[in-house]
Amino acid sequence: MPDERDETIAVIGLGYVGLPVALSFAKRYPTIGFDIKARRIEELKAGHDETGEVDSAELSASSIKLSSNPADLVEATFVIVAVPTPIDHNNRPELGPLIAASNTVGANLKKGAVVVYESTVYPGVTEDVCAPVLAQASGMKAGVDFFLGYSPERINPGDKQHSFERIIKVVSGQDAATLDRVADVYSSVVTAGVHRAPTIKVAEAAKVIENTQRDLNIALMNELALIFDRIGIRTKDVLDAAATKWNFLRFTPGLVGGHCIGVDPYYLTTKAEELGYLPEVILAGRRINSTIGAYVAERTMKMLSTAGVTLRDARVAICGLTFKENVPDLRNSRVPDIIAELHQFGVRPVVHDPLGNLDQAREEYGISLSSWDDIKDLDAMIYAVAHDFYRDMGQDMLLSRIRDGGVIVDVKSVLNTEQVSRGLQYWSL
Repeated sequence: MPDERDETIAVIGLGYVGLPVALSFAKRYPTIGFDIKARRIEELKAGHDETGEVDSAELSASSIKLSSNPADLVEATFVIVAVPTPIDHNNRPELGPLIAASNTVGANLKKGAVVVYESTVYPGVTEDVCAPVLAQASGMKAGVDFFLGYSPERINPGDKQHSFERIIKVVSGQDAATLDRVADVYSSVVTAGVHRAPTIKVAEAAKVIENTQRDLNIALMNELALIFDRIGIRTKDVLDAAATKWNFLRFTPGLVGGHCIGVDPYYLTTKAEELGYLPEVILAGRRINSTIGAYVAERTMKMLSTAGVTLRDARVAICGLTFKENVPDLRNSRVPDIIAELHQFGVRPVVHDPLGNLDQAREEYGISLSSWDDIKDLDAMIYAVAHDFYRDMGQDMLLSRIRDGGVIVDVKSVLNTEQVSRGLQYWSL
């Protein structure tokens, strides 16, 4: 087994997960950062990261070898796969990117190398799906000629505090020697330390339930918000009161999008269904969270109606389109759910996002992003994503874009209700 200092690292997939991982390893090891998108590699070489996770100075200072040429992977003794694991339109796991990456790695795999998967999967994928692909592509045998590990990613996009190096890393390997090797490599760069899972399946399951738990907790808050709205009380006020108890867990209602919380539960439920068990609680949470965008739109329309606005003539703006605040990523955003429901009422909202890419918005959702100068004379504003751009301008400036007596829908309850003036109708989840 190679000494820790002799490892050459390769990270497959340089998105918001893979890039920070690769740059961390490059501080200590010879490291190859690989992505199939040549344009992505060229942008990174030029010092630009479109995900916003890494700044130009860090990219320029790194010794990392950036490549879109699979042949460069033959140098690697320790390969980390960090490619997306999305779901399809039927909410079934889409393992295509993972299988393609495994084929690429296998075709360029060095004998004795370890392949560690970080992509979120259901228990069994690493050993039952990926290992056979690696073996066929390499002509070698898992556990004899190459070795498997799994270490779930815990990157939180836009979060500079909980970075790769500062989060405890769960590690696993197909045997004791591989586990030692995986643990040694990760612990050499992750200052928070590592947790050794007893098996690969345990590590896979740990990852998928982390986000399933968050999804369910948010679903509970969303269901409570629907109930409290009917009662006529504000959810935030209830949560502020309940949170004074020492063991109350503070979650908040909202749109549940992104690559993790709104996706990972389906990996677990798919596996459960394959085993003959129909999960009820997990899927119930998913159903609740998938309705929130439409509910926000319907509530906005009701408020406009009570304000005497003809819906087909209503001027409505949505502030924020990305899947969370202060990140540029539009993929898996749930804001388009609001827009789709508004269309059902004949309303064509103007949409603004200070970080969202205009071309991506058009390609992903058919949405044309407007400039901030176009957000004015509004009958209603739906404040969907609380980017710093909106917070920094101040509440009065933000709300000045709405006409007197108009509607403000504060999805995440970030505004100060005592400072909402000019007869504006206010509502939040």
